[in-house]
Amino acid sequence: MDEITSVFVTESREQLAALEEALLALESNQGDDDTLNAVFRAAHTIKGGAGVVECDFIVAFTHVVENALDKLRNGEIKLSGDLVALLLACSDHIGNLLGVLEAGETGPGEDLAAEGKGLLARLQQDWLDGHKPDPNALPRSGPPSPRDDAVHASGGGAVETDCWHISLRFGPSVLKNGMDPLSLLRYLGTIGHIERLETITDGMPAADEMDAESCYLGFEISFSSSADKAAIERVFDFVRDECTLQILPPHSKLADYVALVESLPEDTMRLGEILVRVGALTEAELSAGLNQQQAAAAPVDQADKAAAQDAGSPSPIGEILVDQKVVQPELVEAAVVKQKLVSEKKAAESRLIRIPADKLDRLIDLVGELVIAGASVNLLASKSGLSELVEATSLTGRLVEAIRDAALQLRMVQIGETFNRFNRVVRDTARELGKDIELVITGGETELDKSMVEKIGDPLMHLVRNAMDHGIEAPELRTAHGKSPRGRLELNAYHDSGSVIIEVADDGGGLKRERILAKAIERGIIQPGQTLSDGEVYNLIFEAGFSTVEQVSNLSGRGVGMDVVRRNIQSLRGTVEISSDEGKGSRFAIRLPLTLAIIDGFVVGVGRSAYVIPLDSVVECIELATGTDERDYLNLRGEVLPFVRLRDMFEVRGEAPARQNVVVVQYAGLKAGIVVDQLMGEFQTVIKPLGSIFRHAKGIGGSTILGSGEVALILDVQALVQRCSEREEQRGSHVRGVLTQANT
Repeated sequence: MDEITSVFVTESREQLAALEEALLALESNQGDDDTLNAVFRAAHTIKGGAGVVECDFIVAFTHVVENALDKLRNGEIKLSGDLVALLLACSDHIGNLLGVLEAGETGPGEDLAAEGKGLLARLQQDWLDGHKPDPNALPRSGPPSPRDDAVHASGGGAVETDCWHISLRFGPSVLKNGMDPLSLLRYLGTIGHIERLETITDGMPAADEMDAESCYLGFEISFSSSADKAAIERVFDFVRDECTLQILPPHSKLADYVALVESLPEDTMRLGEILVRVGALTEAELSAGLNQQQAAAAPVDQADKAAAQDAGSPSPIGEILVDQKVVQPELVEAAVVKQKLVSEKKAAESRLIRIPADKLDRLIDLVGELVIAGASVNLLASKSGLSELVEATSLTGRLVEAIRDAALQLRMVQIGETFNRFNRVVRDTARELGKDIELVITGGETELDKSMVEKIGDPLMHLVRNAMDHGIEAPELRTAHGKSPRGRLELNAYHDSGSVIIEVADDGGGLKRERILAKAIERGIIQPGQTLSDGEVYNLIFEAGFSTVEQVSNLSGRGVGMDVVRRNIQSLRGTVEISSDEGKGSRFAIRLPLTLAIIDGFVVGVGRSAYVIPLDSVVECIELATGTDERDYLNLRGEVLPFVRLRDMFEVRGEAPARQNVVVVQYAGLKAGIVVDQLMGEFQTVIKPLGSIFRHAKGIGGSTILGSGEVALILDVQALVQRCSEREEQRGSHVRGVLTQANT
């Protein structure tokens, strides 16, 4: 039972996510009747699953929500912003109830129970009992209006009224067996009302051929009743074998049947079973159709067999039922679609397996140890000089690399699921702020390590809320500035040079450079007259406690959050860059590595120490030209390339060799050089975090273990490139200052 409950909770949370997404689509007029049916199915599935695991408190709450969704689906209540907000709150409450079930508790606590009662009271009073009218109701397509009250003598085709259509043909021997057709019609009137009856005499023979004891009559009946199809069919039980009976439901029932088909559990069923289950078909009608199908599939003699082969395979049961005029083609099509969806879902589930995250983490750890052990074996093989051993270890190394890539791929998930959660955040926050904001999501298919996706959620939340609160202006202010009153917030993700870029952009007022500078001087972060680039000014907002907002709101303004954003991103070995155009908007770009565990590295040596550079950052390697002892830049094919000497940076003792090399690296479109003594080749690297004592060390991103067992430091390319870039910018500022003084 614990296993069943765990599966139910997991699947129900997926259903809640789908329900929330569909409600938001309906509110923004991006949904249709299929979307509304999807909302109802999600609630219905959760309620059914809760009944299976015997969770009464979820069943009771979801049942009322389902009733409201049913009335909404049938057009009895109108879709409005207030109703969507209430249904979203109910969705959140169901999620909390799932948490109670997951914790093994017997029921919700007092506060949670009171919250649920309040939601149900609002739902019952305003929408279920009162059918609350809303002048701002959101438009949605309703069922087509009925047309002429036509009776089809054939008993087939579409019934376009709100009455049942009964096509009845009595057999000749009905009267001889003591049955009175008129008594059956009178009994039919006890379960409903015969709106219209047309007597069909097309079976009447000529007068001289007529048998007074035989029945030749038929009837086409328009019948209004709340009874179901099976109850109407039971009226004619005594003459069922001696008549031809076809019953088609009212036009309004057709949509109900289709909805019932769509809301059926995800069980494997045959087409006939689906139609019987929803009441669109009776057992007798199904049996008659199956008998006809079997008769067509089993020829009695050689002539019939040859004819059957010429005719092809027997007709599907759906076509037979439609030909017999016992079910509409629309219902057969809906049942076929349901069958297909169930089979596809079953096939997809059979291809998936749920694995606890801790088991996957354990696998990644073991693969990391395998990588280290493989490097040690390769080193020993190369020292042995045995070509066969070197070849064998080389093959092993390639297999280890393939296993590493496959294991890391298991942890890769699309970031779209994280992005989609912000639909609800943007909706609720915009309503709270009184703003009209559109969220545009692109690049949701971009994959990132699962652990990083989980940790990037909070920084993204801060950036999105700040963009809505500070960045995007109120509608009236946007209109005054010639902008659309509706603000635009963008979430985007893409791959770039072995990294993942996640962007949060808005078309608001942008960052106020002068206001940020004034606040920084006021707080003593910078000195008056200090020259800073735009990027350096914008980065000041990440200082602890920094805020330019005069009035504190519920969302932001206390100077808490942006420093946490940068710290959390840096803990993932990432960076955040800001670009802004005052009056037009801002863009925050978060750059993250693809994974935190294992990377391809390039090993270099300085003195007796080894260092590892992430291979994705390496562009090329060149020899350091002589005559650069006094410079920290070189000419790289007409381009100025600043570089950093690791020997000087880490104060490595000893004399530098006569020949040194420059490893050209790139980060975020900027190039820099790293001067080293030796180039030692590529190496699969397992990143080991450094202790807290090294948290202030600049230029070091972690450590690893080489095949020899020695520890090597992994260089932080981002920090080194930024250091070179800042030094180059300072040099440029100094040169410009000297030239200015010379000109004056």
